[in-house]
Amino acid sequence: MASHSHDIAYKELFSHPEFVQQLIEGFAPDDVAALMDFSSLQQLNGNYVTPLDKEKIEDVVWSVKATWQGVTQWVYVYILLEFQSRVDYTMPVRMMHYVAGFHDQLIKNGVTTPGKGLPPVFPIVLYNGAQPWAAKQDVFDMITPRPPGILQAYQPHLRYYLVDEGRYSDEDLAERNSVLSGIFGIEKARDGREALQKAVDRIVAIIQTDPDKERIDRIATRWIKRHFERWGDEVDLKELNSLVEDRNMLADNLENWAKREREEGEAKGRMTTLESTLRKLIKLKFGEPPAWADEKIKQANADQLDDWTGNTLTAETLEAVFKG
Repeated sequence: MASHSHDIAYKELFSHPEFVQQLIEGFAPDDVAALMDFSSLQQLNGNYVTPLDKEKIEDVVWSVKATWQGVTQWVYVYILLEFQSRVDYTMPVRMMHYVAGFHDQLIKNGVTTPGKGLPPVFPIVLYNGAQPWAAKQDVFDMITPRPPGILQAYQPHLRYYLVDEGRYSDEDLAERNSVLSGIFGIEKARDGREALQKAVDRIVAIIQTDPDKERIDRIATRWIKRHFERWGDEVDLKELNSLVEDRNMLADNLENWAKREREEGEAKGRMTTLESTLRKLIKLKFGEPPAWADEKIKQANADQLDDWTGNTLTAETLEAVFKG
């Protein structure tokens, strides 16, 4: 459920042209961004069925006018959101499949014909996993051993552009100075309240300088609320309506979350210490604890563990340790 909410948050984010522009201008090669007229951005339906295995695809697709060598034509920006804990090493094959399916859909819908030719596609994989992305970026590079020159021309080539959020330092993101870079900063600051609060403060400062501040604030606030849904009731943001206006409310929620995290960590540490102490005393007096005793220890609460530890001092049998 949390992962689904996360996907929805990003799909909603990239349903707004400003964030598509920020993604390309801030994280794609400069030469690619220079080709594009972002005022022409138009969102397409990213839901379609691929012809190869009837797999339903639901990714983010935009068209944008691009000009090179005096020619202006539509280019399709295909954004695949890859929010998994592990790297998908089949991504080059998947992306080749998706782009082929997308081109097939354009032909079926009459957007183009085989005679007119296929429009360019700029495929982007946006990845936010903790593990660095290590999959190949061109399907040709998956072919091993590399075929001789005479065969290379007959092998598939399709390269996607990778945006791996974890590869950008805080300094890199600060240089980009966009709301999207601030959102990536919040994603990276998942390990502590102070880092999260710093990331939130930075995104609020960026929003306040935006000419369309109120609209961008609403979009970013919705993303924040969905982002924190993964923590359930630990962070209650039902009343959060504006990052700018309600930043103190968010700060209080983050502080409460951090306090609970600390308390849970301390309680877990105490339980670990009590379990370890009890097992050591039992082992010294009665030998290695049997499976039934080990199971009782695992299921006990702190008070029980404390009582049983005291019992080991006077008990003459292992069964007597667990009485009471």
